[in-house]
Amino acid sequence: MDKSQKTLLSGIQPSGRPHIGNYFGAMKQFVEMQSSHDCYFMIVDYHALNTIQDAKVMRQNILDLAIDYLAIGLDPKKSVIFKQSDVAAHTELAWIFETLTTMPYLSRAHAYKDSEAKNKEISVGVFNYPMLMAADILLYNTDVVPVGADQKQHVEITRDTAEKFNRIYGDIFKLPEAHILANVAVIPGIDGRKMSKSYGNTIPLFSTDEEIEKAVMGIVTDSSGGVPKNVYEIHKLFRSESDLMKLYEEKAGKYKDLKEALIVDVKKFIGPMRDRRDELTKDSDAVLKILRDGGDRARKVADKKMDEVREKVGVKLY
Repeated sequence: MDKSQKTLLSGIQPSGRPHIGNYFGAMKQFVEMQSSHDCYFMIVDYHALNTIQDAKVMRQNILDLAIDYLAIGLDPKKSVIFKQSDVAAHTELAWIFETLTTMPYLSRAHAYKDSEAKNKEISVGVFNYPMLMAADILLYNTDVVPVGADQKQHVEITRDTAEKFNRIYGDIFKLPEAHILANVAVIPGIDGRKMSKSYGNTIPLFSTDEEIEKAVMGIVTDSSGGVPKNVYEIHKLFRSESDLMKLYEEKAGKYKDLKEALIVDVKKFIGPMRDRRDELTKDSDAVLKILRDGGDRARKVADKKMDEVREKVGVKLY
């Protein structure tokens, strides 16, 4: 790792197929940031236990997300790609943070309040989620955490937790900054709402040609001056607006033609990435080796930090 560069950490839950909203909202920027930061990209499988309680599904999702990471261009020579459960320090540090954090403070967290508002049965894991996330971030002396605007609170909680620990036990944790990813919340799905797996309105990132055709033809068309807004908003992810202006003027009101043009552009973009993913899928042992190696590299950094923490809190006697 380059000591002169800032350290970036990001984690994604292994919760199913990524879509183009995930890619343009966050993943694309992860690939670009590899050149300017020391990067840790984590598969947060322990976080995912809050929603996935099927071992077979979990194993497959972890492998799939590792393949997705590699297919989009994350490079294990430049970045540490690993799974959270391979580094025991995450859960150990989370417990220490929980001893410092009050229930009223955690009850302000968005995920908890959202679950409460929907009258969901709330697990301790959902309630304590921000403490595990704080541990995830602080173990690696992280400077930068790329998040959507709706996740900024998690970084604020992490900073508060680091400040409280530093105040009580001594200054060992760096205070990370949230890097708000542009446009992460405004990529529309095929129904016009925010693209989201939970809405079922996505164009999967590694779609087959048939899936692309079906999804694009299903985009809800609400026009403004002959331009189908949702089609245009998705199309500008793949082509510059100066390019699109001419096309949309020529085809004003011809929604089928415009959707067909979008299909061509989506296929052209997704095709090579999908081919890379297909190749990676053929050699799962190589993918697992990348994860194992990444876990070894992450563990060295996390264990060193955890040793400092044990010293500070007074449990290290030898």
